[in-house]
Amino acid sequence: MASRTRPSVGGGIGAALWLVVVAVPIYYLLATSLRGPGDYMADGPLALPDTLTLDNYLNVFEVGFLRFLANSLVVACGSVALVLVVALPAAFAIVRGRSRALRVAFLLFLLGLAVPAQAVIIPIYLIITRLSLYDSLTAIILPTAAFTLPISIVVLTSSLRDVPGELYEAMALDGATNLQAFLRLVLPLSRPGVVTVAIFVGLNAWNNFLFPLVLTQSEENRVLPLGLWSFQTQYGTDVPGLMAAVVLSTLPIFALYLFGRRHLLGGLAAGFGK
Repeated sequence: MASRTRPSVGGGIGAALWLVVVAVPIYYLLATSLRGPGDYMADGPLALPDTLTLDNYLNVFEVGFLRFLANSLVVACGSVALVLVVALPAAFAIVRGRSRALRVAFLLFLLGLAVPAQAVIIPIYLIITRLSLYDSLTAIILPTAAFTLPISIVVLTSSLRDVPGELYEAMALDGATNLQAFLRLVLPLSRPGVVTVAIFVGLNAWNNFLFPLVLTQSEENRVLPLGLWSFQTQYGTDVPGLMAAVVLSTLPIFALYLFGRRHLLGGLAAGFGK
């Protein structure tokens, strides 16, 4: 007879506790976004709503949410595109190259992982102002791409190392150049790593608060993290409206995760498995 495995009591308790840790913030976020300000103040933050209303979601669009959303999409897409244009050829050169300069360049990229953005925000501000890019979306895209480039190159380099060398040799025997090998071989086989980098860079650009705060000031160039400040005034904070804005701002990221979750797991395994 096959032996029965006993259920793990400790594992079940841990799973239940983790479910509470995850469920309570989600409940608070959704329930508060559907409550009126008076209901929220009278009954407390975790009480069941007496009445449900969509007024908070309608008010979100009146404070310029669509403009903030569009700016965040431009910053995220621009950062992802810039990082992939630079990181993919760099990773390909590091993997296939044999020169000492490439190894030194890879070490410099690794060194960039140890530099936090907060430590160099003043030099970044000076560079952006001298380039006449202050208070523009480009001023957010460039440093965001720069600080996500090192880890992106590390992930893509590890991903490209999984491509068998025999495939490169076969293409070389067929007369393919390095550019043709990059376009026809590297790009299709490195899709998990590319998706991983795209999601990672997109999340960093979407949630970034420091660069928009320091490098922009006009409302026309305000992104979602700064746009959430619109619900805070000198008299208090519209918490239900703020929660409604947070719910709407998470929907694009949630859709992106659903689209690329399989490639994300594969890319992470390739990027950190060596």
